[in-house]
Amino acid sequence: MEKIFAPWRMDYIKGEKPDGCVFCKCSIRCDDYILFEGKTAYVMMNRYPYINGHLMIIPQRHTGKIEELTQEERKEIFNLLDTAVKALQEAMNPEGFNIGVNIGKTAGAGIEDHFHVHVIPRWEGDTNFMTTVGNVRVIPEDIAKTAANLAPLFKKYHQEA
Repeated sequence: MEKIFAPWRMDYIKGEKPDGCVFCKCSIRCDDYILFEGKTAYVMMNRYPYINGHLMIIPQRHTGKIEELTQEERKEIFNLLDTAVKALQEAMNPEGFNIGVNIGKTAGAGIEDHFHVHVIPRWEGDTNFMTTVGNVRVIPEDIAKTAANLAPLFKKYHQEA
């Protein structure tokens, strides 16, 4: 049987689970994974990605409802989405993207009380037999290394509107 190593998972497995919203506390606990902080939103690596380069764009303010976002938050989230696509294209050269929002537990939201947008780079054949047969995803690069490669590109491409 082949072994797959995911050493970053051990911190989560053994670590103390925080009370409250992890996205509200993330700037304290997840600095290595935050790629860019704007005025009303920030971008971070997904700690449990579907695939390498999986990012999230998250409003600073705690809200789980899209209709509660202010115009300023909506504008910055969309500008950060544009920046994320450009940064991922330069750093990873994906062939496509999945970009989406899961609102509510039924829709697949793992953290349903804090709105966030997923940005997932995709490549032809990136879902293979490991996912379908073994129910396992293979992430080819350490998340911290991916974050270190992407963070400078957010400064390069992000322009406040």
